[in-house]
Formats: sequence, C-alpha cells, structure tokens
Amino acid sequence: MVAAAVSISGAAMSQVEIGIRAGANFSNATIEDANGDKTDTKLNPGWHAGVTFDIPVADEFYVQPGALFSTKGFKTDDDYYGVANVSSKTTPYYVEVPINFLYKPELGTGKLLLGAGPYVAYGLGGKWKIDGSAGSYTGSTEGDLEFKNDRTDGSNDKAIYGKPFDAGANLLFGYEFANKLSFQLNGQLGLLNIAPKNDGEKPDEKIKNSGFGISVGYKF
Repeated sequence: MVAAAVSISGAAMSQVEIGIRAGANFSNATIEDANGDKTDTKLNPGWHAGVTFDIPVADEFYVQPGALFSTKGFKTDDDYYGVANVSSKTTPYYVEVPINFLYKPELGTGKLLLGAGPYVAYGLGGKWKIDGSAGSYTGSTEGDLEFKNDRTDGSNDKAIYGKPFDAGANLLFGYEFANKLSFQLNGQLGLLNIAPKNDGEKPDEKIKNSGFGISVGYKF
C-alpha cells in the first residue's frame, strides 16, 4: 500500500509544472473617508515576481497556487488654486499567495490561458514620498511605511498604510507558447477594508487595493 501511494503521488507530482513569473504592476487604491468622500488617486507603477505551480485536475484544467513579492499603492496630485502643487507616491510591499483556477485549451502551437481565483496577501513595509512646489520653491520628503491593525500601535518615524492582511480576487488572460514561455494580463480587486482601527475603535474610513498588470512567465 505504501509503495502504491508513493508511486501515485510521484506520478502526480511529475505532472506539476513549476514556473517563474515577473512583470509590471499598475496599482491603485480606493480611499473613502467617514463622510463618503473619495480621495482622487492615480495609478502607481510597480512590479511583481515569484513562482507558480500548475497542478492538473482534469483535461485542460489546472489549479495554480503561487507565491509573489508585489508592490502596490497609489499616487496623488493636488493643485491648490495654482499657488502650490503637492504630489505623493505611496508604495507598500506585499507577499502574495494567489490560487487561480486555469483553463488551458490548445490554440495553435500553444495554449490559451484563462483564469480566476482568490488571493491572500500580507504587508511587509514600503516607502512613501511627497513632492511639493510653491512659486520658486520645490522640495521633497520621504520615509518608510508600516502595517498595523491599530493606528495607536504605530511608530513615530513610520507612516501607516493599513492592516497587514489583505485578500481579494484575481483575473488573468494570456497565452503560453510551445516553448513554455507565456505572457498574460492580470487584474486584481481587493475585497477587504484594510483601514486600521483608531485606538481600538472600528474605522469609519475605507481603503481597498486594486490594480492590473502584465506578466512574463516560464515553465520548467
């Protein structure tokens, strides 16, 4: 029985395709205060990289878990009546675990990639930067980001981005060539409000991550 189990598991593992994936992110965040007013945010370019595992479950169907390092965040650009301009860039870093369900039908000499699924992510830190100009004056300041479940637990020398744990949904579309090289478009929508508590009280504001990107991958 042990020999049979080892043989079956070995055969299954031999069909798993291990891959690497990297590409560009174009991230944003929906930020809404207690009055329902939304911050005017813009896309923040970044990047992602990591590994994936294509596990066959049926003919042309796969489960694809992965582990990625990904930068997210947003930009702002505010013009104060033409007198002053202040722009900011907020770039949090995440470790992300997507679990996508793939349909890979043959198309030409390669395979079409259609997939969707959930993801979970955990914030590691990040960077922020503010640039300002007023008349002939220009200047900038920058610092580090941190993740906290409660703002009162934050440090004095770091800005808080949000709660460390995030989760949401993925969508992907792409093509895998016969040589195992692939290209795909990725879409992502955060479903959790990551705004931290204020001195133990539930936050009135809302912060949710979102974005899209493009990836290049290779299967071994």
